[in-house]
Order: sequence, then structure tokens, then C-alpha cells
Amino acid sequence: MSEKLDLLFRAPRVITAAGEVARSVGVRDGRIVVIEPLEADLEADQVIQLGDDEVLLPGLVDTHVHVNEPGRTDWEGFASATRAAAAGGVTTIVDMPLNSIPPTVNADALAVKRKVASDQAYVDVGFWGGAVPGNVPDLRSLHDAGVFGFKCFLLHSGVDEFPPLDPDELELALKEIASFGAMMIVHAEDAHAIDHAASPGGENYADFLASRPRGAENLAIAEVIELARWTGCRVHILHLSSSDALPMIESARRDGVKLTVETCPHYLSFTSEEVPAGATQFKCCPPIREAGNRELLWQGLADGIIDCIVTDHSPCTVDLKRFDIGDFGVAWGGIASLQISLPAIWSEAKRRGHSLIDVVRWMAENPAKQVGLNTKGHIALGYAADFAVFAPDSAFVVDVAKLHHKNPVSAYDQRALAGVVRSTWLAGKRIDLEEDPRGRLLSRGMA
Repeated sequence: MSEKLDLLFRAPRVITAAGEVARSVGVRDGRIVVIEPLEADLEADQVIQLGDDEVLLPGLVDTHVHVNEPGRTDWEGFASATRAAAAGGVTTIVDMPLNSIPPTVNADALAVKRKVASDQAYVDVGFWGGAVPGNVPDLRSLHDAGVFGFKCFLLHSGVDEFPPLDPDELELALKEIASFGAMMIVHAEDAHAIDHAASPGGENYADFLASRPRGAENLAIAEVIELARWTGCRVHILHLSSSDALPMIESARRDGVKLTVETCPHYLSFTSEEVPAGATQFKCCPPIREAGNRELLWQGLADGIIDCIVTDHSPCTVDLKRFDIGDFGVAWGGIASLQISLPAIWSEAKRRGHSLIDVVRWMAENPAKQVGLNTKGHIALGYAADFAVFAPDSAFVVDVAKLHHKNPVSAYDQRALAGVVRSTWLAGKRIDLEEDPRGRLLSRGMA
């Protein structure tokens, strides 16, 4: 190299397209420009020598984060969420169109959100648009303004300002979105099935689980698949919790339906059998299901039916979890895990024989691919110099009081996890949470 590099990692262990290898990785102007053997003769302004216990990973991409700002900034916010992301090795997030006020259902609301986020982001931030009753005319303008796709619910979202679509409204929205080649992401639970299920009230988790039966999820996913087949729209199933749906997802893909699927760390980490009475920190929708279901989700990942793992980080204030009464029926549903998603998944993945190569595919490569971030998710020439330095053989016990999430509530509190993120790098510079934030606001199509 005739020109000096800005940054050089000398890493005995790097996750690349060639697998886990020893490499020198060089950066200039925020991009990876050199990948050479470990002892290559290279010079840089800054040289980072990683230890044998450290692995250089691409920065993770979390496409399912509820930042909640503006409007519910006491639940979370761009500063706290992106600090947590950076501390957890996540260099890119895509923010959901709710639970902010206003919800991101038109271009004006997107502009409000971008303005609020502009000087607070420690990592790169993109945005989803929302599809709600009556806003089909707004979808194209949101797309043109740079959202990565559109989210809808098929039942009450939990907040009144983001209502669900009925089947006819969903079909109209899918036709419109297909007309300009965008993607719909769907919270797939059937409202009628849940209306006829058991009451969710009380402190017994089994009662709450019965109130959100897997049949409601299966039915909704089947409906979405058929509408995607008819309209040709690209669809993505959010937070899959029911392993029953895996065969129909696989079948639809064989038929050519444009379908991708995610699941979340809590469905892969916890089981319904272990949730204590009144422990509403474990409440989420769809719910955490049985141990056998969890293992089938892991098999779905191994088989490539489930594409990616993202957090569905959905925090709230302590009082909304209703620890005073422990009632699953009235507590807010959502699990905060943005900062600890990598060790949470690595802890479970390695005991099932999976490698860091698998984890990177599920948590960086495939989420980036899903939303069209074509220079993220890999350590490869020309890609963004976004990295996480990870010590996979270290361990720690989660203490919610020490996390950067705004509120000290998480189902992972006091859980022992494997793997420690030692540093996170964005565009070739280490993220220092004591300095001013320098994350970018992303639009669809940005390199």
C-alpha cells in the first residue's frame, strides 16, 4: 500500500466470508480497504493488536428497535438506545414507527423523528414507516423519504395511535407497496383468534401464554403468506415465536413467495416453564413459549428457514411493568435487550454447536441484507468499517443497573452470559460514550 492507512487491526481471529481466519484489516476514510495476512507489511496511524481471546466481528445490525422518541422518551430515547447499542456491539439500528408520538405514518412525522434523532445517535440509525388504516396515500411519500419499509399490525398494537389493518386494508397496502418494490413487515397474530382465547389476567404465566395461543400466530402468518402470494409484495414476519409456522414458511418460499422471517433473543433464550409467577419482565407479544418450541426455533435457524435474529427491544418505565401486582394482563409487553443481544445469543448458540460465523450471519449479515444495507454486516473490501471486538470465552452476570437502557428492567437481569463486547467501532473510529455522538441517520439505498 503506497498510502498510509487510518486504522489497522491485527487480529488472530476475524469473521470474514472465508470463515474465522487470522488477518490484518485496514481502514481508510471509514471503509475497509485492505484485508491481508496477519503479518502483512502495512502501516497505519492507529494499529490495534487483538489478543488471542478476542474476535473481530462486523458491527451487528438490529432492524427491530423501539426507540420511542419523541412522545415516550421516558421509556427510551435515541441517546440511551444508541449508547446501549454501541455498548453491545451493534453499529446500526432501524427504529420502529411506534411507540413514538407522532407515529411514523407520513413524511411529516418522519421528519419530526429525524430532527429529534439527528444529534443524539451514537450508532447509525434508519427508520421504518408505518402502515395504518387510511394512510395508503402516504406510503409512497414515506418510501421516497427513505424509510426501509413499512410495519403493520393485524391486532391492537398496544397504543391507540397505531391501529391495526384488517384483511382488506392489508391487501390494499400490500398492493401499493408492491407497486414501488418496497417491503411490508408484519406483527402476525390474528385478532379474532386472540379475542376468543383465554383471559390474560393474573400472575400465572401459563394463563398469559394461553391468551396468546400459537394458533393465532399460525393463522395470521398463513393469511400474510397468501396475500403476499396474490400481490407479489415482499413481506417479512416479525418476531416469530411459534415453531408450528416453520413448515408453511418453508413451503411458501419454495413456491416463490417473497418472504423473510426473524426471531428474537428472548424466544431463543427463555422458556415458558421457567417464568416465575408475577415476573412481568418476561411479558412480550407474541409470548415466550415452551422449551420444545424453543429448540425447534433453533432448528429453524440452522435450516435457514429463519433468516435473522433481532431484539424487538421494547422497553418501558418500571411502573408500566406493574411489579406491584405482577399481573400479566395489565403489564406492558416488551423485553429490553439491545445491549446484551450478542452475549445472550452466543450463550445459547455455542451450547448447541453453532459458531460465531453462524451468529454473525444471523445478527449482522442477514439483517443488513434484508433492509438493503449493502455495505454493512460483513468484514469485506469496500464495506463500512463497523466492528465489534468480542471476547467469546469471557463471561459476566447481567446487572440492569449497569446497562445503558433508560429504565432498569430486563428479563436478563442476573442471568450469566458468555461473551463480552470489549469495544465497538463505527466508520473506522472507536465509539466513546463520553464523547459527542457521531452516528448517521440512514435512508434506504445509502451505501
